[in-house]
Order: sequence, then C-alpha cells, then structure tokens
Amino acid sequence: MAASGRLDPAAVTTLLRKRWRGGHRRWLDAAGSWPLTILLHPPTERETARDLAGVRDWIERWTAVDTDPARPGELIWTERQWPGLGRQRLPERLLLTGPEQVAVWVGEQARWLRAQERAAGLRRVMAAPTMAVDQDAVSASSEDRAPLDAAGRALGFGRHFDWLADAPAVDFERLLAVLRWLQEHPDSGLYVRQLPIPGIDTKWIGANRGRLVDLLGQQQRQAADTGDTAGTDLHALAGLRREPDLLRIRMLDPDLRAAVGGLGDITAPVEQIAALPLRPARAFLVENLQTGLAFDDLPGAVCCMARGYAVEAYAAIPWLRGRPCHYWGDLDTHGFAILSRLRQHLPDVHSLLMDEATLLRHRDLWQREEKPAAGPLAGLSPEEEAVVEGLLTDRWGERVRLEQERIDWEYARTQISGTLTSRAGSR
Repeated sequence: MAASGRLDPAAVTTLLRKRWRGGHRRWLDAAGSWPLTILLHPPTERETARDLAGVRDWIERWTAVDTDPARPGELIWTERQWPGLGRQRLPERLLLTGPEQVAVWVGEQARWLRAQERAAGLRRVMAAPTMAVDQDAVSASSEDRAPLDAAGRALGFGRHFDWLADAPAVDFERLLAVLRWLQEHPDSGLYVRQLPIPGIDTKWIGANRGRLVDLLGQQQRQAADTGDTAGTDLHALAGLRREPDLLRIRMLDPDLRAAVGGLGDITAPVEQIAALPLRPARAFLVENLQTGLAFDDLPGAVCCMARGYAVEAYAAIPWLRGRPCHYWGDLDTHGFAILSRLRQHLPDVHSLLMDEATLLRHRDLWQREEKPAAGPLAGLSPEEEAVVEGLLTDRWGERVRLEQERIDWEYARTQISGTLTSRAGSR
C-alpha cells in the first residue's frame, strides 16, 4: 500500500489474494456479487503536494497496468482540478467482472480455468440422472445444453475445488466414467471390485469415497427435488452390494463348541453369527484380536473380538441379550468412547480391566495417545468417568494410554476369572 492509504498494484494483488482464498470455492458454484469494485483511494491535493514524486510513481504503475493486456479488468480514472497543481488524472477504482479476472491477478488462472471446465463437465454428466450422457452431449451447442445446465445449476462442486484444479486428467476422466456408469446401472448390485470400468478398483474408490458420496448425494437430492439428506452410505447411493459385515468369535466352553459342530473359532457374517444356536452364560467383548485369541477356556463363555468402534453389530445378536457381557478395551479415551457407544446397544455391559488400579499397575508400559477421543462420553459409570477425566487432564502424565495387549496376562487372567463368580462388574 502506498502512502496516505492509496492502493498500488501490489497492494491490490494482496487484497485480491485474500478475496480469492475466502471466495473461490463459492465462486465456482456461481455465488458472489459481480462486478467486484476495488477502490484505489487516490490522494488529495495536500497529500500529492507532500509526496509529488511518490504520487507520480503510483500513477505510472497504474498506467502500466492499464496498458498491459495481461492484466484484466477495467481501470476507472478520475480528473481533479486542483488550484495549486492544476488538472490531474488519477486512477480511482478497478472493476473486475468475474472470478476469472481475479484468478489472473493472483496467479491462479490455470487452476481456475481447469476447475471451472471440470465443474461444467460434471454438471453436464450429473444434471440428468436418467440420461446416458455421451460425448455428443458433452460437446453440444450452448442452446442444446440449456436444459442440462438449468437442471444442474443447483449442483455444487466448490468444496472439491482443489481436486478439480489439481487432479491428474486420468483421475477426472475416471470420475466421469464412474458417474456415467452408475447412472446407466443405478441398481447393479455389484461389488466394488466387479465394476467393469477401466482403471477403477477398490483402492481408487476408497481414495475418492467422500467425493463420490457428496456427488451422488447431490444428484439424488436433485432428482427427488428435495433438500433432505441422501445419507452417506456409498453402497446405498451407488446401488452397490456391500461386503458382508464379518464378526469373529471364540467358543471358550466345550459344550458351546459342540453346539456348532466342534468349531472353536468362527468368522462369519453378523447375521449368521446371530443365528447360531448358542446359550452362553456370559460373553467377553474385546477391542483387539490378539487379546481375544489369548483367552483360555472359561465355563459357558464366548469371546467376540476386534470390532473397534463398529459395535452396533452386537445389538443384532439375540443370544447376547440378558447375559452378563464384559467389554475390555484399551485404557485410553478411545477405549471409553467405544464403551460409551456400546452401551447404547447393550446398556448393561460391564467394563473389564479399564480402571485406575490397572492403569497405575502398568505404568512402565504406558504409551502416548496422540489424538484423544472427542467428548463428552455418555453412559459411563462415575468410576469410568473419573478415569477418562484423569486421562484428559493429564492427571498421571501427558496423554497417557495403556494398550490392552500390554497388560500382564496373569493379572488379567485373575480379573477375568473374577467375573465368573459375579454378575456385578465395573458399571
């Protein structure tokens, strides 16, 4: 910025760069008010008289901009008749007609044009879900494309600006190919790996899952003419078959093994596990696989393993209801977050080896929890809440955590055995 508040080209570029950062995503979705007016704050006669050389330099720099074809926008000049300095012609304001001109000023022209072109391509492909969009439609005249453009005007891609501007061309073409194929086969019932689209595999789908969910959700809301959410389930949005939700369990009792043909370690879809003819006396639900594999035989017990946060499946298993259930997770905030979620489905589940005494007993085996779980956590007992509070406030050390596999197994075995004599656990 020049003296006395007047803006030189460098200051305007800085101002436009700030406007770009705050607005370019909205601009891609046709938001914003145009033209954009940048006031240059030309000097008064007194200011000019005090800094005549500086004002002349300021005028020359704007004159160079005004005659530079690479600098877009309309520079508006004003004339002033000053008693002491005579008639002066001064740059007064800069008018920019749209985002593309701002992009040039801030060095983002190539990215803007690429994102704009790709957003237009997406709108053409997505605007009419019942149409098979071919190359003729994509390259049609503006008059022929008018219905598509009108139908697609509500689609928003600004949140994907960086990807649209920077993604390799092959990835963008793959995205279009996936959207076209899903339009033509809205309820294929295929698994992801079965999609007959060149270059598309589970890795590509995984890397672009969020983008596909957003785009397909927008498309379905537009087709239904509603603002209601379309959900975040990619399989449901794309009409694809999901892989079975598998659960691994161990039968810790010979009679339970006999009930399922002698099998002691079973991995099967949740609905098949739920249908097993089991009547266990109690169940242990453990966060990690190796912990479950380490369990010894226990009278009447089963052990369900390695669900992490996906504990909703336990609500679908009828032979868990009304049985004493013990949850054993890592002694960190995420372990308690999983317990909190589990109690939404099994309200009477007891925690196991997730107490302060266990934590302090294994001080030499503590690790650091890099990213604690977000709270508050509902459904915890006062004792459990006290441990969580201690972890979050660094009562025992900075971001303490104890992985369940690190707990001394003889100590753990004693605590597990204690659950066999009482239904009342830590709750």
